[in-house]
Amino acid sequence: MANPRAFISFDFDNNESQKIYFIGQSINSRTPFFIEDWSSKSELSQYNWQQIIEAKMKKCNMMIVLVGRSMNSATGVHREIEMARRNNIPFFGVYVDGASSSSTLPPGLSRNRVIPWTWDGVASAINQMMREGKNY
Repeated sequence: MANPRAFISFDFDNNESQKIYFIGQSINSRTPFFIEDWSSKSELSQYNWQQIIEAKMKKCNMMIVLVGRSMNSATGVHREIEMARRNNIPFFGVYVDGASSSSTLPPGLSRNRVIPWTWDGVASAINQMMREGKNY
């Protein structure tokens, strides 16, 4: 089986550099997934953004939410979590940018579904999620 494709959800205003770093490091890791960077490169109307992002998300096997320190203002992440749930796309979170278990999470992402950023941990979460076929 080919490596699963992951959609990356992140706070565009605060964690774009962590997203770039995460994607770059994933290329050199032995993690069993492939990231397609489908971030919007231009400003879109809310309706267009939602249509485009949801269509891209449906082409993925899972979503990884990069959880930074400012998730309370990340309305796009909250909407992406709703899209993933609506489309039965499994997802989990990874702490970035100094976020930790005391950081605010976006609505819809349970604390027990967020892990520290280690490639072994990410690989384990992906493997478990793909075996179970449900949200990790």
